Amino acid sequence: MSFQIAMAQLGGHPIYVKPEDIGGIGKREPIKDMARVLERYASGIMARTFAHETVIELAKFAEIPVINALTDWSHPCQAMADIMTIREHFGKLNGIKIAYIGDGNNVARSLSFGCAKLGMKISIASPKGYELDKESIDKANQITSGSTNQMNSPQDAVKNADVIYTDTWVSMGQETEKQKRIADFQGFAVDAKLMSLAPKAKIMHCLPAYRGFEITDEAMESENSIVFDEAENRLHFQRALLKKLLS
Repeated sequence: MSFQIAMAQLGGHPIYVKPEDIGGIGKREPIKDMARVLERYASGIMARTFAHETVIELAKFAEIPVINALTDWSHPCQAMADIMTIREHFGKLNGIKIAYIGDGNNVARSLSFGCAKLGMKISIASPKGYELDKESIDKANQITSGSTNQMNSPQDAVKNADVIYTDTWVSMGQETEKQKRIADFQGFAVDAKLMSLAPKAKIMHCLPAYRGFEITDEAMESENSIVFDEAENRLHFQRALLKKLLS
């Protein structure tokens, strides 16, 4: 929705292609063929997929810009909208600390890279077995030493945090793991008790939120919540990104 509206606001014409329209990306025809057909018709491709390799292959074979709107490995547009929101509320980025509570997933990875590049720090608190991979942490810390820190205690992560950030415990494609994940993530909810350890911290969530699981209704509706400013900034960041890439 945000990409389509952003494109329309810029005077362009978005065409939304559903998986069933093309028989599933990479199934009916090779991705490299699709990329080379679409480049003859369109000015750019925005791809929201499961496999990161799909976006990589599209970009390899298409001569037009390819935007990663979400893969299982990264979510850069979300991270940049998040960072835009933080700057909007704090007036700066340098020195800001994010406490990320939850799965070491695509959002955590993209945020860690963004923090490393922009003078911020992130402490990721995940249950054992759900941490962000060491390679990604090392990559972020090679950009800026000490910018990303992985731990297993939400309480430790939120100490001196400016932002408390969370995401769903069950991402797309993980539905079969739902009950196990809910059990494993007990104690990792952003609730009043956790918020009390950093009472001035802003609350963020990339949505959709499953209230009562990773975040409580009280936290979502608190005066510290900037979740819907964050959602709005997806539109503004993506409009700027489209203008940059398609101009």
